[in-house]
Parts: sequence; C-alpha cells; structure tokens
Amino acid sequence: MGGMASGEAVAAAWATLRGLPHATLKDLFAADPARHEALTRRIAWPIEPGSAAQAGMLIDFAKTHLSDQALTAFEALTEAAGFAAAREALFGGGIVNPTEGRAATHGALRGSGTPAQVEEAEALLARMGMLVEAIHEGALGEVKHCIAIGIGGSALGPALAIDALTRDLALVDVHVVSNIDGLALEQAFAACDPETTLIAVASKTFTTIETMTNAASALKWLADNGVEDPGGRVVALTAAPDKAVEWGVDETRVLPFPESVGGRYSLFSSIGFPVALAIGMDEFRAMLAGAKAVDDHFRSEEGRANAPLLAAFCDQYYTRLRGCQTRAVFAYDERLALLPDYLQQLEMESNGKSVTAEGKPVDGPTAAVTWGGVGTDGQHAVFQLLHQGTHLIPVDFIASIAPGDDLDPAHHRILLMNCLAQGAALMAGKTSDDPARAYSGDRPSTTFLLDDCDAAALGALIAFHEQRTFANAVLMGINPFDQFGVELGKAIAKQIESGEGDFDPSTKALMAAAGLG
Repeated sequence: MGGMASGEAVAAAWATLRGLPHATLKDLFAADPARHEALTRRIAWPIEPGSAAQAGMLIDFAKTHLSDQALTAFEALTEAAGFAAAREALFGGGIVNPTEGRAATHGALRGSGTPAQVEEAEALLARMGMLVEAIHEGALGEVKHCIAIGIGGSALGPALAIDALTRDLALVDVHVVSNIDGLALEQAFAACDPETTLIAVASKTFTTIETMTNAASALKWLADNGVEDPGGRVVALTAAPDKAVEWGVDETRVLPFPESVGGRYSLFSSIGFPVALAIGMDEFRAMLAGAKAVDDHFRSEEGRANAPLLAAFCDQYYTRLRGCQTRAVFAYDERLALLPDYLQQLEMESNGKSVTAEGKPVDGPTAAVTWGGVGTDGQHAVFQLLHQGTHLIPVDFIASIAPGDDLDPAHHRILLMNCLAQGAALMAGKTSDDPARAYSGDRPSTTFLLDDCDAAALGALIAFHEQRTFANAVLMGINPFDQFGVELGKAIAKQIESGEGDFDPSTKALMAAAGLG
C-alpha cells in the first residue's frame, strides 16, 4: 500500500478535519431531522442462490458525530490516501503487505479477486467439500465429534461461527481448543468419545508450538483410549501441506489454503473446515455468499455511500479527532457472544501499529482497543461507565430482527427494545437536579440490524469488519496484514525454555518461583 498516498494532501485533509467544529448529536438532528435517512446503509444478498428474494443488514450511523462537513473532509482524505488504488490492489492481487512482500487474497476465497485467485479458491473449496461430504457419509467411520485445534485466527473464527450457527443443530459436535493450558483440551476430551472423534489441526505453518503440542496430546488421548490408528483421525488445515505430511497426516486429509491468506482473515478458507463439518457445505457456502455481498458493495460504492468506509470514518473521527481510546461492541444476540473476541484480534492485530507502511512513525493513534460483550448482560455491568463515566466511548450495537429461539416472543421483543433504547439513551441523556442521577448524553453509537442471524448474515458481518479494518488502515497509511508484534514474546519464551536468555531480576525471580529457573 506504500506510495499510493500523497503526503501533503493527506496532511491537508487531516488539518481540515482537525479544524472542524464538533457539533452535538442533538444539534446535528435539529439541523437535519432526516439525518437518519442520509446515514443509513443496507447491504443485501439473495436468500437462496438465484432467488430474487433478499435478506440483508441495515447499518445506522446517524447517532455518530459525523457532520456533512466532516464527511466531505473524510472523502477528501480518502482520495489523498489513495484508497481507490489500495482497494484495487487488494482485490487485484497487488502487494498490500509490503513488509512481507505479499498480496492479501482472502477476498478470493468468496469469489472477490482475480480470476486465477478465485479459480484456485474454488478448487480448494471443492476439495474441502468433498472431504466434508465423505466424512458425513461415513468414509472415516462414524464421526460424531471433532476437536478443532488452532490458535488466534485459526480458532477465533471457527469458534464464533460454530457457536453462532449450531445452536439448533450440529451435524458433528465440534469443540474448538486454542489454549495451551491443558484444562482446555481435557474439557474437550471429556465431551467426546474417542472412537467417534476427528481431530482437525489448524496451523498456517504447521509449526505453531501451542497448536502442535495440543495436537500431539490429542493423538495420545486417542491412542490411550484404544483407537488403533490415531493418525488416521487427523485432518490438517494449513498453508504448509508438506509440513503436515511430514508430521504424519495423509495427503488426502490435508486441506491447504494460500500463503497469501492471513490467519485472522482465514475463516472462509480450509480453516473453516470444522464449521463446514458442523453445519454442512450448503450453509458454509451461504456464509461465503453473505461475505461476497459485502465485498461487492465495498468494491462498487464510493465515499460515504460505502458502508465499511463510512464505519472507518467514524473510527478515525473518534480516535484521532476526539481522543477515544476504545470502541465497544455489544451484540444483542446470544449467537454472537464471541463476536467481540473475534473483532479484538481482527482489528487490534491488524491496525495496532506504530509505524506507517513506509516504516515511518505514525502521526496519530491507530487502532482503538476493541472490547464488548452481550446485551442485556452488559447493561447490568459496564453500561454504567458508558452512560455516566468520564470516557467517551463509541458503541456498536448489533441485533437480529428474527429471534433465535422458539420461546414466547416477549423474550425477543424485550431484547430488541433494550438494544434500541440504549442507543437512544446514550444520545439523549437526561438532566436532573441530582448530579448522581444526571446523564450528559451526546454519546455516540452505530446500530447493525440483521434480518436474521443466519450463515449469510454472519459471513456479511465478518466481511464488513474485514473491509472496515482495511479502510481504516488505508486512511492511516499503515499495513494491516503483518503482525510482528506477536513474535517477541514467543522468542523470549523459547529463551526461557532453553535457559539461554539474559533476563532482568524480576523475570529471573518469577522463573524461579514458577519452577522454570
């Protein structure tokens, strides 16, 4: 992405933005009562392939502080930052990860890329589909359970999708294990019958120490419980197929994905195998279709009409112009309970940088700290700070119009009422003669309203945040596709293991206390 931006033009755009007045939300609505019409976007997709009937996702940005002046200035920044060229490079297979000299081809996994990339992705998807269908048909014997072992993007995406989409029915009971803490693996063992359990090992390099240690323990568990050929129960999901074969996985059970797909962007690749195993290939393809609908919107719309770009305008406004250090995400849907965890890695690992794509110090804050939870639980915990605390925290609310349960409709009605009420209350506030009972109001939120929380909607929601993350990176001039910040701690852990490191007195004392000295 380096070299696409004009430094002077970017600086001028930021200077314009910093010089704009900060109107209150109340004043913005008073000046334009139809503001919500101008700041609501909808992205839709066919309910079924080839169907004219559509489902979709509505995003309401009206309760943010983006004025028409600010939007115009952000559009100027978009042009100055070379957004159009960067977007074209992303989908056209260009080098958008300059520190590692790589393209980022996760879009091709759902049909958004060059013809060659899409063709390769479709072939890999077909390979995965054949294995999934063969397993469902009994080719590997009876398979009732799957322990999916990975870490980071190899676990967070599958865990989110499985939790969201298998509440009613799972074709295979999948347990995602990422933590090297043996308790996590033992908990999965306790829920599974070794005679009917498949092990899916997800590692881009097939060398990740946490993943490979857990995988070895899983094979030992199978062997200790009488499974004659533990290795025959393993499926490898990797960008290094040769490493998987060397480790002992038969090549027929190795599902590759391209090296140009980053871990936190890999759910739609073979990393999604446990998801497809649990929900079936038709539903997995529906997830891809929802993601592609967002890609198509992101590629075709310009400026403020582009919903992920508009979300990035909000992010930049609050981090760089209002000094907000965090962004909260609250899903008013139990099926999306793991979404904040997923977004933490996507956004903070991608954009938690301190240098530009050219290696120069950034001139402002980058990624906000993403955090959140589930409504209505959060209302009785952290919302006190959102309403009356001293921090200004933009909030994303996410809800589904269709319920995920079959109980009295009052449950879902109360859930939706609470979701919409929180956004209204944060904006309006309330005066009181008693300071302890006063609400300042003027606190921003964005609301995502899904028609239903199904596979397509989940795919769309994930792709939306991928493109939002990319748009933010372009506006800041940083590279969202490397993550060298995770390497130092790993290297020092190896030094502790080997006993060769020169550590500070505090660390030495802690090592001795922990029995590592």
